[in-house]
Amino acid sequence: MQVGNARYLKPSDLPESVAVFPLSGALLLPGAQLPLNVFEPRYLAMFDAAIAGNRLIGIVQPALSEPADTPNLSHVGCLGRITSIAETGDGRYIAALTGICRFRLMDEITTHQPYRTFRITPFISDLKSHHEEDTVDRAALLSAFRAYLEANTLEADWESVERADNMMLVNSLSMMAPFDPAEKQALLEAPDLKTRAETFIAIVKIVLAGSGDTDSLMQ
Repeated sequence: MQVGNARYLKPSDLPESVAVFPLSGALLLPGAQLPLNVFEPRYLAMFDAAIAGNRLIGIVQPALSEPADTPNLSHVGCLGRITSIAETGDGRYIAALTGICRFRLMDEITTHQPYRTFRITPFISDLKSHHEEDTVDRAALLSAFRAYLEANTLEADWESVERADNMMLVNSLSMMAPFDPAEKQALLEAPDLKTRAETFIAIVKIVLAGSGDTDSLMQ
């Protein structure tokens, strides 16, 4: 997988450990971009270290079963490369991470840094997930997306949607949809692209059923 100026093709291209940025409700998936507004001093330090090093950061949600003030994290996150960063002049960074692959958190590494670092086990199959594109029911995915937009009186750039390949389409829609943290984590942990697309469609159906608007999905 090409991400920014780097290529990640095999296990040796990936780090054994990574600093993690815990964000509830945030989802990063391979090939897609996550914009970030970084302002806490500990995470500014994390980005400084990443820029000086391999430019890699892990995005992980706090554990869903725990109160927000506990340090526990979900077991699966996504490795991202800093592909753009700008200083705002008031002490913040406006950055974008591009997803490389998912990972499983292993043991935490003790450091003297203000942020947390973990050993990780990367999902190597994510580096070659383009071969899964033909498994996605693109028509069903677009139908669900269109129904969701219509139910919420939203619009989309359909020219860009039509140009996107299935991997980019599934992962970008999963990231941009305003689902709750548990649903975001389910999309992240889907074993393959086909299952993630099916999970997205299922979540949309549940959301529309809850709002009483199911007619558009029947068309």
